[in-house]
Amino acid sequence: MNSEPASPWPHRTAEIVRTTRETDIRLTLNLDGQGHARVETGVGFFDHMLDALARHGLFDLEITCRGDLHVDDHHTVEDVGICFGQALHAALGDKRGIRRYGHCVLPMDETLVTVAVDLGGRPHWSWKVAMPTPKIGRFDSELVAEFWRAVAIHGNLNFHAILHDGGNCHHVAEAVFKAAAQALRDASAHDPRRPDVPSTKGTLTQ
Repeated sequence: MNSEPASPWPHRTAEIVRTTRETDIRLTLNLDGQGHARVETGVGFFDHMLDALARHGLFDLEITCRGDLHVDDHHTVEDVGICFGQALHAALGDKRGIRRYGHCVLPMDETLVTVAVDLGGRPHWSWKVAMPTPKIGRFDSELVAEFWRAVAIHGNLNFHAILHDGGNCHHVAEAVFKAAAQALRDASAHDPRRPDVPSTKGTLTQ
């Protein structure tokens, strides 16, 4: 019986466990998944966004979070962003063979958003997304920015988000998550013509 040849790429998964007085989080990430998500943060709209992140990034993502929601949603959203960034960084390993850069211009009804990322190892976060309203149901719309800032810093990636047009806050937030998912999917994808690290320095870990 013929066996399939071994993949030249490592199995890119990570698990992050983070416990503080404010949140208790377990997060697992498979970069080469099928877009499956099992997410329980206690914040309904945030779970909806994380499900979109997994589905459109083709990441398998499992998250359980017990946070101090009696205070507000801030610690839960920010700390999950920290864990997702750390998992992304760990799963990428030495980043050998990845495309490194990704971007997506994403329309969603009246909304148009661009997200661009560089997995080059130097964290930077640029946010030009004016949220039309302070709330999305019971969810503080400013927390969308807090999540992606935490991802960028703790994932050691360069993240730019720009809102070109949009008046519905739900659509704006969802467009950002979907565009970021697509950009991260493209940036983390393997380039079959690149066996090495995509950097003139020879490393993307610093």
